[in-house]
Amino acid sequence: MSSPYFKIVGKNPLHGTVMPQGNKNEALPILGAVCLVPGEVIIENIPQISDVLMLMDVLRHLGMEVEDKGQGTFLFRNNGDLKSDLPAELCSKIRGAVTLAGPILAKTGRVFLPRPGGDKIGRRRMDTHLLALQALGAQIEVFPDGYEIKGDRLRGTDLLMDEASVTATENAVMAAVLSEGTTILRHAASEPHVQRLCKFLVSAGAKISGIGSNILTIEGVSSLKTPDKPHRIGSDYLEIGSFISLAAVTGGEIFIGDVELEDIRMIRMVYSRLGIEVRPQDGGILVPSDQKMEIIPDYHGATPKIDDSPWPGFPADMTSVALVTATQCKGTVLIHEKMFESRLFFVDNIISMGAQIILCDPHRAIVIGPNRLYGQKVASPDIRAGMAMIIAALCAEGTSSIHNIVQIDRGFQDIDTRLRSLGAHIERIGEE
Repeated sequence: MSSPYFKIVGKNPLHGTVMPQGNKNEALPILGAVCLVPGEVIIENIPQISDVLMLMDVLRHLGMEVEDKGQGTFLFRNNGDLKSDLPAELCSKIRGAVTLAGPILAKTGRVFLPRPGGDKIGRRRMDTHLLALQALGAQIEVFPDGYEIKGDRLRGTDLLMDEASVTATENAVMAAVLSEGTTILRHAASEPHVQRLCKFLVSAGAKISGIGSNILTIEGVSSLKTPDKPHRIGSDYLEIGSFISLAAVTGGEIFIGDVELEDIRMIRMVYSRLGIEVRPQDGGILVPSDQKMEIIPDYHGATPKIDDSPWPGFPADMTSVALVTATQCKGTVLIHEKMFESRLFFVDNIISMGAQIILCDPHRAIVIGPNRLYGQKVASPDIRAGMAMIIAALCAEGTSSIHNIVQIDRGFQDIDTRLRSLGAHIERIGEE
């Protein structure tokens, strides 16, 4: 059977109300954290996307009971007898499995971590994870197919991370909560999903201070306890940013509910430089239809730049969406994606649709707009590029087909169904 693809007819303004899904980047480490908690844990608002569902399968393989309670709520039952070898076949498909290294090591004293899969956006180094666990007392042996990590007795330490990696911070925190003594984690990532992971662990008896800063202090405890109440995954602010773009480039008007304004401050600031206004309203935000869509130059007429950086900077996962959005704005902007050397290679697809983009090097692209885009056959190399291509197709003239949508399904739950509810002409064609 042929692989499914999206057929999209563009130039139709989107209107209505949409609720963002739970944050994928919070759900994955929270699923790791439940391995540290004895008994039953209830997690709400879990996005039922392929990456998350595959990580649940990994948990089942390790001995965790997972029960679907409906409406995005799952019960996790940990009987305390977890395996320490992660399944290679599943881990090769998802990057998120790496977040199990810290908690499984802390619980069992050993973990074999197969080399993780995930988006094809360039090298994603494991060194920061391994160096952090090594600093806590783990011994690491490297094999062609993965890493064996042993540490019967982890000890707290004063640890300076070599980069503010989100998942490495999460791994270090989850390993440190059950270590002996105190860990000071410096140059830690502080994204909202890192903060919410720490707060979940605190609700289970962990002792973590400095949450929200780049210095975390973790006082090790002998064991965690079952939280008093369910943990709710926060809204996905990356998806919220994508819906803002969809409203703006199609000339529609969308109300996005359940928005934590603090999570999107930098996204709103960057979008305002593209001439896109967002109005807080009734626990959410309204993206009105009367957008200027004009890039604001820097002082003295210099070309402005949109670049990613650690929190609270502009998220790296939003650069693909920002680039496509800029094609519909009057003016010139430089997009600088610093983290991944292959993230911007998807722009060839957008250029084929009529965009005026100069790819300077693997990290920088100049966008000159506005451009009339035309429907094309394209393929998604990763989750975020897939959403960017959907945005491009929905503002393009004619019909587009987006292939390799398994990548999009990894990060966005029922995105075609939800877009149709806003009036988008999008169909899922074919079966796997």
